[in-house]
Amino acid sequence: MGTRMNRKGRIAIGALALALIAMLVLPLSRCSSDQKGKGTVPAEQLPALPPTPVFNPDSAYAFVAKQVAFGPRVPGSPAHTACADWMVATLKSYGAEVIEQRSTVKVYNGQELPLRNIFARFNPAAKDRILLLAHYDTRPFADKDDERVNEPILGANDGGSGVGILLELARALGGKQHGPGVDLLFTDVEDYGQPSGGMGLEEKSIDTWALGAQYFSKNPPVQGYSARFGILLDMCGAKDARFFREAISMRYAPAIVAKVWRTAEALGHGDRFVQETKYYVGTDDHLSINERLRIPTIDIIEFNEGTNAFHPSWHTHDDDMDVIDAATLQAVGQTVLEVVWKER
Repeated sequence: MGTRMNRKGRIAIGALALALIAMLVLPLSRCSSDQKGKGTVPAEQLPALPPTPVFNPDSAYAFVAKQVAFGPRVPGSPAHTACADWMVATLKSYGAEVIEQRSTVKVYNGQELPLRNIFARFNPAAKDRILLLAHYDTRPFADKDDERVNEPILGANDGGSGVGILLELARALGGKQHGPGVDLLFTDVEDYGQPSGGMGLEEKSIDTWALGAQYFSKNPPVQGYSARFGILLDMCGAKDARFFREAISMRYAPAIVAKVWRTAEALGHGDRFVQETKYYVGTDDHLSINERLRIPTIDIIEFNEGTNAFHPSWHTHDDDMDVIDAATLQAVGQTVLEVVWKER
């Protein structure tokens, strides 16, 4: 009798336990069923961006040729003034708000020269900004040449190529209404540094270069100026040019280097944008932008494996239109345009 009662008791307890489990599981099942019915909350769909415009390399080439036609653009010379006037008019025709910075700077030999930075803004009301820059002045002497050393160079590649690309980008940026605003900075007195190897770190002449960028960094034309990132273009037009990851850029803005090089590869220019870092630039316009304004800025600049430095025409009279190739301008220009256009 006692044995039967225990068995019944155990049976009753088991039934009670099953009932309690059912009570707990049922709401979970209903919840799961409800979730399946309603579905998960979809991720927010961002509006589609307008397609990236096609960069016109022939137009960029013509912009380089136009600069070279003025002659050497040495600060203080009539050719420099005429070229700057033309650039300002061209940028305004594309809808840019143009601010000119005018001052006087002292170069390595104590001489004072006029400085004229050109700052063109697209969608100036946008608080978030992207900065693109290139220098437009040219070397006042050919200190890397064997002949006519004291005569100025034409600077088709060193000066002309970066400006030509930016002017063609300006044509597209006039129609850009989405994402951050874009600023184009054309720096002056970049190439008036100490001669005979002054780009080398051992020369202790770093501060004699990129005077326009230094001035801009100390005296930004817009109070509190900042930008998400910056891209400097320098010597971007030579035939078969290849662009290695530059060391100063990797120190201050490795994420921007990765973004640009990844974009270039996606566009089919991975053979030109090489995933290897080279230490070959002692200083350039991006250094002061990084150090003083704290804007992560990179330098797209050719590394020539034949010279283990810059293109063979660098600071020589060979830096003329024979050096420039539209295919190189297209590879750099379309890459930068794609990067800028895809920013939200």
